[in-house]
Amino acid sequence: MLPGEAGGGHDAVPPGRPRTARLRRPLPLLKWRIPSGRGATEQPNATGDGNAPLNGPFWLGIVLTGVAAGLFGAAMMALLFSVQHLAFNYSSGPVEQAVERAGDLRRLTSLLVAGVIGGTSWYLLRRYTKGEKSEVDDAIWRGDARLSFRRCLGTGVISEIVIGMGASIGREQAPKLMGAASGSVLSRWLGLSDGQRKLLVACGAGAGLAAVYNVPLGGALFTVEVLVGSAVLPAVLPALACAFIATTTAWIYLPTGPTYLDIPAYHLSATLMVWSVLVGPILGVVAAAYTRLIGWVSYRRTTGAMTAPAMVVAFGALGLIGFEYPQLFGNGKDVAHDAFLGQGSLTLLLALCCLKPLVTAMCLKSGAAGGLFTPTLSTGALLGAFLGLAWSHLWAGAPIGAFAMVAAAAMTGAAMQAPLAGLALVLELTHTGFALVVPMMAATVTATFVARAVDGYSIYSARLPAES
Repeated sequence: MLPGEAGGGHDAVPPGRPRTARLRRPLPLLKWRIPSGRGATEQPNATGDGNAPLNGPFWLGIVLTGVAAGLFGAAMMALLFSVQHLAFNYSSGPVEQAVERAGDLRRLTSLLVAGVIGGTSWYLLRRYTKGEKSEVDDAIWRGDARLSFRRCLGTGVISEIVIGMGASIGREQAPKLMGAASGSVLSRWLGLSDGQRKLLVACGAGAGLAAVYNVPLGGALFTVEVLVGSAVLPAVLPALACAFIATTTAWIYLPTGPTYLDIPAYHLSATLMVWSVLVGPILGVVAAAYTRLIGWVSYRRTTGAMTAPAMVVAFGALGLIGFEYPQLFGNGKDVAHDAFLGQGSLTLLLALCCLKPLVTAMCLKSGAAGGLFTPTLSTGALLGAFLGLAWSHLWAGAPIGAFAMVAAAAMTGAAMQAPLAGLALVLELTHTGFALVVPMMAATVTATFVARAVDGYSIYSARLPAES
């Protein structure tokens, strides 16, 4: 047997049945096959590394990118928390409670100042970095994955400042940007190929998400399911490595526990199982509509010198809405937490689940840049709590928080078109809910299937700029 055929280098060819062999690149260390003669490449994900060889320089890039993503993630969260404490005059506890204590005038003032800072800063940044790339998804999917470090850094810093002052957008874009930008810079220093650079940038982006939410598995699945689009072994290995390195690095500042604390260990019940099957299609339609809304406002986002006044108006409108619903301030983490705990009346939950996507879209339309993960998850949690509370009047027997967790996973998976990542993220964010995996899967599968059948866009593909 030739050395190239040994140990899985080629598939075995049964006598009398010649066929084209699949090559394993790089070749394994062992140069002989197992006694059956079958090749290791019978398993489709073991055929080779493709156009991104997992060689020494690439693994060095993974380690350094993971460390950088963790450090930047911690730094961005330190900035966010500092701004929140200053804006709403508190030192500890949930930001939702601090916002409610701050009073209408302080909340409105904070958002108006955020509009001035954000609008002016983004206008200047985009003007003086015109042509430089900071759209991670577009750079990976359609470009060469080369990103502008200074534009990514500026976008991330401004984003965390305005979120800290109350803007209704997600906090994860900044660490996602910085993880990806670090991978882009390191790929140039290490002389990596185009394929290696794309994979490294994708791993850095997923690692940034993993670091700030303490979700290494969810971050890795986000990398392979959303950014790479293929869960083959040569993509899964570096994605996992980069995510766990970033997560552990961020522990120098961020907590090691779950993002959502003290969530009860909910149990499976017949009423929850039936509800999960029925509600999945509803969540799929809502996810498709929400995604279309994001696509519409992204295409019509305010640009140029009008960014500053548009952002002041949008953020000011959020401040006025916040007179009645201060829970809408920020990325939605605290309202999702309340839903997971089963808190809120039927009317409040309905109002919040309708208003949250609208105020998030309004902030994006004004020209603000931010993430969509937590706003999407919180919308799903609120809608799940509302529908679950209504369902309980027909068939009691399950806590409201369990409905919220199931719907959060389904809404996130459907809106991202990444059901595995949606499931993993909710489980890691809460460190509970494992008894709910079956209803979570039922709702997530049907929601994602319906969203894909109805439309097919995700909250990431819908945000892509128009082709030039």
